[in-house]
Amino acid sequence: MPAPSPAGRDAAVEALVEREGARLLAYLRRSCGDGSDAEDVAQETFARAVRAWDRLQDPDRARAWLYTIARRVCQRLHRRKAGEPARLEPLEALLPRPGATLPDLEPAAAGDPHADRLRAEARELVERALARLPDPFRQTLVLADVAELSLAEIAAVTGVREATVKTRLHRARLKLREVLAAGLPARAATPPAHARRVCLDLLHAKLEAMDRRAPFPYPDAALCERCRSLLGTLDLIGATCSSLAAERVSPELRARIREATAGA
Repeated sequence: MPAPSPAGRDAAVEALVEREGARLLAYLRRSCGDGSDAEDVAQETFARAVRAWDRLQDPDRARAWLYTIARRVCQRLHRRKAGEPARLEPLEALLPRPGATLPDLEPAAAGDPHADRLRAEARELVERALARLPDPFRQTLVLADVAELSLAEIAAVTGVREATVKTRLHRARLKLREVLAAGLPARAATPPAHARRVCLDLLHAKLEAMDRRAPFPYPDAALCERCRSLLGTLDLIGATCSSLAAERVSPELRARIREATAGA
């Protein structure tokens, strides 16, 4: 059918909102959850309907078409949120607790069997922990620390705000740190030398530096043993994730890519 004029399309969409808006929202509250989720999906549904209006072949099917769009948007929302914790722990809850042991990360010379074994154990632990992370956190961590995308790029890829990317990334790194701390050789820790608030501030500074791939702005001499261990495990996670990017594109795969893109 011929595409309607912009004015005609706008009037038709307005009529559809007037006729179906309340029922659509009632449907979404029971499909996507109460509150802002349902309203967000309703807004996105009508926005998509406007963008795709010219592709609607039969105006009599507008109602079914609208609910089809709504269902797809709702499914996409649920897939994106699948596995995401209902409540995020504060960063402070992820700091080593008093009396906890610390991973033994004593520096070793390159080629030292202990260093090689530590890297191998860390890689295995990180790979297993990555697989168990909730999908939004895993995707964010891999995009940041393996693919080395910026926070802004990750926000564009995942369709969430940059602040959300940062929150997920910091939690993911600290969850992996917990796994490393539990799985690597450990030693008894000395009592904390700083107030917990100081350690938390240093942790924030470290995570921000990792986000920017910038050097940590404080020397080791300024850190207590606990902070050195905490930040050292984060460095080990960063190095391990970087090593996961060391893939090799085989000649066979290169040939398939060339064939698939020839004449595209």
